[in-house]
Amino acid sequence: MTTSKRSMLRGSNPAWRSLTLIICSLFILAACTTKPKQDYDVDYDFAALKTFSQLTIKQTDDPLTADRINADIKQTLLNQGYVYQADNADFIVNYAFVTQDKEKDSGLSIGLGSGTWGSSGGIGLGTSIGIPLGSDTAKTQMIQIDIVDPKDKRLIWRGNSQYHFDQGGEEKAQGINKTVIAILAQFPPQK
Repeated sequence: MTTSKRSMLRGSNPAWRSLTLIICSLFILAACTTKPKQDYDVDYDFAALKTFSQLTIKQTDDPLTADRINADIKQTLLNQGYVYQADNADFIVNYAFVTQDKEKDSGLSIGLGSGTWGSSGGIGLGTSIGIPLGSDTAKTQMIQIDIVDPKDKRLIWRGNSQYHFDQGGEEKAQGINKTVIAILAQFPPQK
């Protein structure tokens, strides 16, 4: 193998570095959110639902988050083809959220690997310790969205997910938006 081919394989190629950066970014993004979960009434006819109304949280110590969730739910359902109707809607949407501080991982990892190079092989054992920069806690916000039948006030669908954030503002608003969209992507449930 020539020297130029080896250097390309080691990452000196700008395209290779860009691809590596994109893959690493996707892994970090995937680690910041969790897969939404849902539960629903298996006997309910979700195909009959066309219009919705929303309940709003009356009092909260985080009105910015409440307003963002409420607006994102409404916009997501409108994008899915549902029609907002304040009175006599086919279903009512309610939500709740909880914000918690979670300790960051210690960053200690142990790895074992093996490989061959040419006609020889080897086994390696390594450890690494991550040094957390800044705070040793991260904020996690769980969002739960409930769909209620207005006739008998019965829960017919529930979805939830969580995301992690360090700052408020734009970062948090984007996290809320992506989480709400991911939760409601499961509604109506595919039986």
